[in-house]
Amino acid sequence: MRQEKIKLVPNADNATTNSMLGQQMLNKVPEVTIFFWIIKVLCTTVGETASDFLNVNLGFGLSGTAIAAGVLLAVVLFFQFRAKKYIPAIYWLTVVLISIFGTLVTDIMTDSIGIPLEISTIGFVIALMITFGIWYASEKTLSMHSIDTPKREAFYWLAILFTFALGTASGDLMAESLGLGYLVTGLIVVAVVVAITIAWKLGLDSVLGFWIVYIMTRPLGASLGDYLTQPPKYSGLGLGATLTTAIFLTAILVTVVFLSITKADRKMNKPNEPKIQKPTYRYSTLIQTIAVITILALAGGIGYYYRHAQLISSAATSETAIAAAANAGPYDDFIKIEQDALQSINAGDFKSASASADDLEYSWDQAAATLRAQNTEKWDTIDQTIDNVLRQLRAVNPDSASCVSAIDDSIAAMQ
Repeated sequence: MRQEKIKLVPNADNATTNSMLGQQMLNKVPEVTIFFWIIKVLCTTVGETASDFLNVNLGFGLSGTAIAAGVLLAVVLFFQFRAKKYIPAIYWLTVVLISIFGTLVTDIMTDSIGIPLEISTIGFVIALMITFGIWYASEKTLSMHSIDTPKREAFYWLAILFTFALGTASGDLMAESLGLGYLVTGLIVVAVVVAITIAWKLGLDSVLGFWIVYIMTRPLGASLGDYLTQPPKYSGLGLGATLTTAIFLTAILVTVVFLSITKADRKMNKPNEPKIQKPTYRYSTLIQTIAVITILALAGGIGYYYRHAQLISSAATSETAIAAAANAGPYDDFIKIEQDALQSINAGDFKSASASADDLEYSWDQAAATLRAQNTEKWDTIDQTIDNVLRQLRAVNPDSASCVSAIDDSIAAMQ
């Protein structure tokens, strides 16, 4: 009797092939529930505050913090890839570290290399689209419910890294470069998330909606972190980067322990059933993707154009006012704050000097968009010196000589 050969039909997830070859793992990511988004926002906030804590308070600097975070991320990723199923502690530790590292990548590109946020935002969009394109061409799916092979997991974490870097760049572009502030930026992000949620209820592809919301939660977390760390006189809670990081890490730990016990995020964590995506479904998803990207690009481009025009107009008005004032310069207010900090340091009062650092950071952030529009090159130079002043004044054990040197350099750059 002649035996019939078994013919494997390619499908969206290649689940049949993997299962027969004994190579399929359990899904390596959690089910997308309310707990997923809670921890995601907590992680994005920690990515912002922890990088500030390591960079400024501990004095690691951007490069040192990036190296430390990169090494830890590599170690945790090693254990994540070795695992054969979703393990909450390892998975979410990876997300925390990749959040910190992604934030630092953007900060280094902006502060150390001098790449404009507009360029880095566009660059990360392109990098993310290329990643998704190669991922889909190879695996025929971008679903978070099918991360069950090492290749798909590699694509997944690369995409996650780019989403954090893109979220940082776009969030900083809106909040800082365009001068919208983190509150307005957060409200814009919430509006986008609500719109995507409504669109999903009306039939938007769930995978497309997931990745857009994943990107948007990064600037949302930064807005939350800014609100918690800013002093009360600047409409914040004044918790500081250290306490905020500790609180959020504790919250993440408690939630992860809860999920480990209840397994509430593993309802669908099992081998995927073979499923073929019909051509009509793929075509519909492609149309939706093009439409959503086009809408977001047009909205972002138009908003950027009008806000940038406002800043140019404001910068011209400021220059006119400065020219009319006697011996007044655009950086006089910041020089005065730094001189007050210098007096406090010379008197051995580092508590007052730290308070001056808060005033300096807030005032600089508020005026940065207008000053940058006046003279981008000078703004970049002064911004780096002010970062150094903040780093020295907020160090765990501040050194008088280092603080004085940083302030002198900053004042010289502003004169």
